[in-house]
Formats: sequence, structure tokens, C-alpha cells
Amino acid sequence: MGRLVITHSTYLEGLIPLLKRLVQDPAIDTITPAVIARVRGRAPELRLRVSTPISGGWKLVARRGSSAQEVFVVTTLPAPELEQRIARLVAGDRNR
Repeated sequence: MGRLVITHSTYLEGLIPLLKRLVQDPAIDTITPAVIARVRGRAPELRLRVSTPISGGWKLVARRGSSAQEVFVVTTLPAPELEQRIARLVAGDRNR
């Protein structure tokens, strides 16, 4: 089990509970939510996608409403496998 770094006072609604479940994956070392920005367009529900590779892992972009937040994940997983694990978590949220 990895660790979730809580450094900011503001996060997208629903992001932290999702990341707390993702960090329980044994292949995830560290998850760090970062900068929130206003974006054009709207995402009616929380979406999390793999964006670009970083040293030792991946940058994800979380979208909800007209906001986007960067999330850095330290892991050895390839992008397609990480996307599958995130998709399972998000699908589980929708079934609740």
C-alpha cells in the first residue's frame, strides 16, 4: 500500500475518496494531488485520465465541472494498466 500526500486545502469534489482507494493498490507507491485550474468545457462527473509520463510514474488529470486538477502517481505500472485500474474504481463509484 502506498501513500496519499495531502498538501492542499482544496481538491475537486470526490477526488480524495477515489485516490484513497487507488493508493491501496500494491503497485502504487505515492499519489500527490497538485494544481487546480479553471478549464473550458464541462465534465458533469469526476473523470480521471492518464496524461503524460513523469520520472517514476504518470501525471493524471482529474476533471469535474469547469475545473481540472493535476495528480502525480509514482508507480511502475504501464499507462494502459493504470487506466484500467482507475476505470474499475470509477465504475465502482457509479454502481454505488
